Amino acid sequence: MVRCGKQLEHSAEEAQCTEGVPAASPQFPHKAFWVSASACLLLLFISLGLTGNLGLLKHHPQSLHIVRITGPDQTGTLIHQSALVDKKNDLVTFSVTSPANHTSTVLFDIKHGLICYKPVGQESCFLQKMEESDHEHMRSILLESTHQDREFKLSGNETQRQTEFLGVLGGRRVNVSALEEPFQALCQDSSVHWTRRAEGPGQQRLVYFCIDICFPSNICVSVCFYYLPE
Repeated sequence: MVRCGKQLEHSAEEAQCTEGVPAASPQFPHKAFWVSASACLLLLFISLGLTGNLGLLKHHPQSLHIVRITGPDQTGTLIHQSALVDKKNDLVTFSVTSPANHTSTVLFDIKHGLICYKPVGQESCFLQKMEESDHEHMRSILLESTHQDREFKLSGNETQRQTEFLGVLGGRRVNVSALEEPFQALCQDSSVHWTRRAEGPGQQRLVYFCIDICFPSNICVSVCFYYLPE
């Protein structure tokens, strides 16, 4: 017979078994185990995620390049411009500096097929839909910015000149908030108008302003604006 005696003295000692009872096995700390396992898995996932992101960065180098172009305007005076090429977002932003050191901005959004003109000294932006010739000019820019920044100096004797007239549709103002992100940044606090290709202003209309843009393909285009009758 197995007997267990308890000493119930004032010292409140625990019960003791005198014989035949095996030692109690310690309880396994289930909660602590699962907490530790979860923490280890979380650290493992974070490490894998960081490793994957670093790998993506290595395979996607910086996609911004600058193409600098110097070419003659209609009077033969050299104009300086730079084209910031963002291949990731299909954007080409021209900064055209006039001989008077005034800079206008022309944004080509290849993905959405739009061109936005922001002339210097104007509180307006002008939108135009890209045509096939515009896509050809952009292809020449993208080709020249494939590997590194480039610089081109166009000769007046070799450069072909073109003139395009765009009629401003004054009655078709555009809500800036409805435009894509790059246009919103460019045309902030400005009125935005649609334009359309036209043959010319005619005798009764005067050209409002012109912007000269040169491309690496030895082509310079003078884009001239005038307001159409309402």
